[in-house]
Amino acid sequence: MSKSMASSDQSIDVVIPVYNAPDLTRRCVDSVVAYLGNSIRRIFIQDDASASETRQMLDNLPYDCVDVYHAKKNQGFGRSVNEAVNRSDAFYVLILNSDTEISHDFLPLLCAALAADAKLAAIIPAGNSYAKYNLDQYLLREGGYIPTYYLRGHAIMIRRDIFQEMGGFDPVFGRGYYEDIDLGRRLDLRGWRFGVHPRAHIYHKVGGSFGRGRAFQKLIKRNRTLYLSRYPKARQNILLLSGDCSLEDFPPSALDAIENVFHEGGYVHWLIPAISPTLLCLQMYSQPLCLSALISVVLRGWRRVDKRITGIWMMPGIPLLLRISLVFWGRAFGLEIKELSFKEKTIQDCSVRLLSK
Repeated sequence: MSKSMASSDQSIDVVIPVYNAPDLTRRCVDSVVAYLGNSIRRIFIQDDASASETRQMLDNLPYDCVDVYHAKKNQGFGRSVNEAVNRSDAFYVLILNSDTEISHDFLPLLCAALAADAKLAAIIPAGNSYAKYNLDQYLLREGGYIPTYYLRGHAIMIRRDIFQEMGGFDPVFGRGYYEDIDLGRRLDLRGWRFGVHPRAHIYHKVGGSFGRGRAFQKLIKRNRTLYLSRYPKARQNILLLSGDCSLEDFPPSALDAIENVFHEGGYVHWLIPAISPTLLCLQMYSQPLCLSALISVVLRGWRRVDKRITGIWMMPGIPLLLRISLVFWGRAFGLEIKELSFKEKTIQDCSVRLLSK
């Protein structure tokens, strides 16, 4: 993307909310200018009442494209971003945490994805925060992105008009955490899509902005509770077991049921004898069908109610003893038990059917 494109109706501004962490913030700003400078128009830095060291660093930044605003009090991540976005009139805004660092210009990739899918409202660059995923397993939508139903906010490129139409981030989440996921749920309810681009990469120093101390734990627990009170069905964690098969073998009714879980903010954990080569979105996981994997999935919910298994769905090909054991276990804990069967396909390509919705 050239300067001429950045000044057109596809213009891009960068928004960086800042609260202390001057060294991380400076590295973030330097990397944005170095690698995205030819693709962006302005950088709006919203200083959320940082200490003097951070304020002085921001006031002495040597870049003409940077606008710094010092808030009089700490307003929290969501409100700070909303105010900074309101100062922009660009078509897109790239919202960055101040503890991110850029190493290449990924904006042309993100813009191409947004241009290819009219229902795509936001796109996220992959990077170290997605290291636990095998991104090659997932279906790609037109534009080369992987669908997700979990909007992770350390780096989001979003259409500014849609962000403002949705009311931006809800400031009720205070300093931060879950305001991005909440926005994702609201976008999904309005029929918008968002995804992760596997070829765009950004580094995120997880916890660099807030740390991981007791205050963080208290904050994230409070905001998780608030989020789940709004979207109780986001607690869904479906344990899906099958014999060797692929998505193309699933009947349309099963695919619809799986898709509904994603749209409600839930997850599907697919245990299959051979790890599935193709998954629908980043809220679908695959592991070998074995006792250790089954125990691992079940233990995820030992301390977190939003990670507990809520339903057991079984396809053909599961050993009879395992099937009987799971039915007894599920009934003992009041879980949904669903038997799914293969039937003759009525569509040519189930992945295209799902992804075209």
